[in-house]
Amino acid sequence: MKKNAIDKSEYPQTAEIENRCVNILADLWHAKENYIGTSTVGSSEACMLSGMALKFRWRHLAEARGINVNKQKPNLVISSGYQVCWEKFAVYFDVELREVPVDPRHLSLNLEKVLDFVDEYTIGIVGILGITYTGKFDDIKALDRLAADYNAQHEHQLVIHVDAASGGMFAPFTNPELEWDFRLENVVSINTSGHKYGLVYPGVGWVVFRDTKFLPQELVFKVSYLGGEMPTMAINFSRSASQIIGQYYNFIRFGKAGYREIHERTRSVALFLAEELRKTGLFEVLNDGENLPIVCYKLKETSHVKWTLYDLSDRLLMRGWQVPAYPLPHDMEEVVIQRYVCRADLGHNMSSEFVADLHEAIKELDQAHILFHDGDVKTYGFTH
Repeated sequence: MKKNAIDKSEYPQTAEIENRCVNILADLWHAKENYIGTSTVGSSEACMLSGMALKFRWRHLAEARGINVNKQKPNLVISSGYQVCWEKFAVYFDVELREVPVDPRHLSLNLEKVLDFVDEYTIGIVGILGITYTGKFDDIKALDRLAADYNAQHEHQLVIHVDAASGGMFAPFTNPELEWDFRLENVVSINTSGHKYGLVYPGVGWVVFRDTKFLPQELVFKVSYLGGEMPTMAINFSRSASQIIGQYYNFIRFGKAGYREIHERTRSVALFLAEELRKTGLFEVLNDGENLPIVCYKLKETSHVKWTLYDLSDRLLMRGWQVPAYPLPHDMEEVVIQRYVCRADLGHNMSSEFVADLHEAIKELDQAHILFHDGDVKTYGFTH
C-alpha cells in the first residue's frame, strides 16, 4: 500500500505488473499489437483521459481539413443515461455534451436518432456497455455500422469510445460472442472499472486504446524506467499501487474460468430476483439481469397501490437493504424505478432473505394508514 503507482522509476516491478494487466485486458477485448493503456483512479479518470484523447485527435484532424476549431465548442454524443463523470468531463474540458434522449422504446442509445446529433464538431460517440440507470447495453455493433456508413460518406470520421465501466469485465466471460469491443473497426478506446466486476476493492479503473495513433502524443509523458523511457498518460499523480496488485492477483488467481464461474453465479441471482419481482404482479421489470446482473423495475400502472417506490425503499432500508429509487433521465423524469446491483458477494442464500423482506415490506405498506411519501416528493438520483 505504501508503493506509489505513479513513480515507475522507483517501483519498476509495479509498472511491469500494470503493463501485464493492460496486456490481459487488451487480449480480453481483442486488441491488436499496437495498443496502449494504463490504470486509472476508477473509471471516471479513464473516461476523462479517453475524452481528452478524442478531443485532441479531433482538433488535429479538423485543423488539417481547414475547419475553424474555435467557431463552436466540440461536442460528444452520448445516451442521456450516462454516468455523471461524462458531465464532469464536458464541464472541465469545455466540450458540449449532446444527450440522445431515452424513451420507453429506447432505454439505451437510440440508434434511430443518434446521427441527428452529429456534425463536423463531433469528437466521437460514447457507447455504454451497462447504462447507469438500468444496466442495459447500448448496441455497440449496430452503432459501429452506423459510424462506418457515415465515414464512407463524410471527410469527418466518427469514432466510438465504449464506456464499459460495468460490462467490460463481465460480458467477455458470460457472453463472449457479443461484439462490442476492438473487433469493431470504429471502436478506438475502452474503459472499465476494476472495482466493479473486475472484483477488486475500490478504486481502480483501466483504459485501453486500440492503437497508439488514437492517443495524441501531447497526452503522453516520458518517465525513466529501468535505464530507458516509459510512457505515462494518467491524469492523477500519487496514489497507492495496491489496487493494481489486487487486479493482477485476481487475473492470475481466477483466470477466465474463474471469472466466468463467479459472474454466471451472480447473473443467476439477478435472474432469480427478477422472476420473484414478476411473481408479485406489482412490478414491470425493465432489465432482468440477463446481460449485466442489474435488475431494475417500476410499479405497474395497474398495480393500484397507494404507496410509491420511495416508500418501499424506506421500508427496505429499515431491514438493512439499500435499494435506491430514482427517476429516469431527461424526457422520462416522470418514470420512477428501483435498481438492484448484484455483486459477487450476493449469493442465493442472501437474495432469498431479501425476497422474504421484500414481501414483508409490501405487506406492511399495503396495511399502512400513513405513507411518508404521500403526494408530491422531491426525487433524488445518484452519482455512482
